[in-house]
Amino acid sequence: MTAYAIAHIRPETMNEDILEYIERIQSTMDAYEGRFLVHGKEVEVVEGPFPGTVVVIGFPDIERARAWYASDAYQAILPLRTRHIAGEVILVEGVPADYDSSQTAAGLREAAGL
Repeated sequence: MTAYAIAHIRPETMNEDILEYIERIQSTMDAYEGRFLVHGKEVEVVEGPFPGTVVVIGFPDIERARAWYASDAYQAILPLRTRHIAGEVILVEGVPADYDSSQTAAGLREAAGL
């Protein structure tokens, strides 16, 4: 099942550390078949406040997403970003191609006794 690394970041002033991080991150993802799905694009906010921007990286499965984040290669460059950019990063598994939200709703109704 496809998995995603999603970052909500609030970049500060561009500097050499951030540029080096951006230059090196792809090579840390290659061994885990990670690829950028969203990177460097302006967000269009349609509901609520949302300072910053979003990065989405796709992986073939959650195991490879976890392995990439924990890898020595990624951990070596991570401080280049975290010293200068505030934000949150999550790993999340996607849904199958035949996903039906009404089935999820039915399960939630049953669990809540509604």
